[in-house]
Amino acid sequence: MRAEKKFISAEYVARLSQSPFFIVVDYRGLSVAQFSELRKRLRAAGAEAHVVKNNLFRIAAKEAGVADLGDSLSGQIAIVSGPKDIAAAAKVIKTYQAEFEKPKLQFGYLGSKPLKADEVRAIADLPPLPVLQGKLLGLLNAPAQKLASIINTPGGQLARVIKAKADKA
Repeated sequence: MRAEKKFISAEYVARLSQSPFFIVVDYRGLSVAQFSELRKRLRAAGAEAHVVKNNLFRIAAKEAGVADLGDSLSGQIAIVSGPKDIAAAAKVIKTYQAEFEKPKLQFGYLGSKPLKADEVRAIADLPPLPVLQGKLLGLLNAPAQKLASIINTPGGQLARVIKAKADKA
């Protein structure tokens, strides 16, 4: 492998190591302005898109220990990755695809688990991470509130009975 290709492959490996996910999209048919707009939206969601060479990315993915992509890479592809969660990036891609019918979502990886295009779309439909965290916190907090009210109920009833007796006397 030539020195330039080794450098590019090392850059791909570094990107894969820093990201808990990557999504492969076929960007054929997007103009430069449209692809720039997609990159801008992804950047706002904490992700980035990079056009990659199929063979070099296949080698880099294997080197990074992420996956053996085999023959799954074909056509003009871009890799979407980022240090944050996959849901925000998947939402951006899904929304952009609904607007322009491009880019075509091929597949993704979350950690070392392969995701089909439908699974990536399902992740895009999930609420944002802060909303999920809030719901979980609410679920954990609800039993404690109910327990506190159950514990306080007999004491409150006893106090009302004593007050009623005192008012009668």
